Amino acid sequence: MLQVIDIHKKYGALEVLKGINLTIRAGEVVSIVGASGAGKSTLLHILGTLDRADTGQVLFDESNIAKLNSTDLARFRNKHIGFIFQFHNLLPEFTALENACLPGFLAGRPEKEVKEQAAELLSMLNLSHRFHHKPSELSGGEQQRTAVARALINSPRIIFADEPSGNLDSQNAQELHEIFFKLRAEFNQTFVIVTHNSELADMADRTLTMKDGYIVQEETV
Repeated sequence: MLQVIDIHKKYGALEVLKGINLTIRAGEVVSIVGASGAGKSTLLHILGTLDRADTGQVLFDESNIAKLNSTDLARFRNKHIGFIFQFHNLLPEFTALENACLPGFLAGRPEKEVKEQAAELLSMLNLSHRFHHKPSELSGGEQQRTAVARALINSPRIIFADEPSGNLDSQNAQELHEIFFKLRAEFNQTFVIVTHNSELADMADRTLTMKDGYIVQEETV
């Protein structure tokens, strides 16, 4: 599904990625681990089209998405990619249902269809009793599950998660991890997850270890 060929990235004089080669297969859960500053989040942002590599290729179904202009890239991202971050980034003035709907509305989909799908996703994530609650009225785990529903609303091909359980207690973190694998089992959902959580990393099909801008180790379950 996704292939990265010899990508490099600098910020000023600092070389963050130093020639990354990587293939992600459909339905795979891949974790990326390593010390802070190893380049994990930068790699994830480039894979998810939030940032561009200086050199190299990012191929999605063998098409080089780095060649897309900003408008087409935003459209591609909205349609094919979902994101889950450490901090849920929910809009405080909107309810859980409204937050989950947003990417669907941005994609221009019919309102009724989007709301029905958002309700279905939130229910699947055990949030049917929280549709009309705003983020300030939700627990940390409920906020992050709402963010998962938002990431799934356009049925993306792949979800990128950056420390998704880093702001949760152990119980909520475990529940979130189990949700990821439930989604993979039910929908063949593909995940690429940057994490410092060893339990989550160990659950993945493959674990990539980064150090100083390189992938230095790959472990397969």
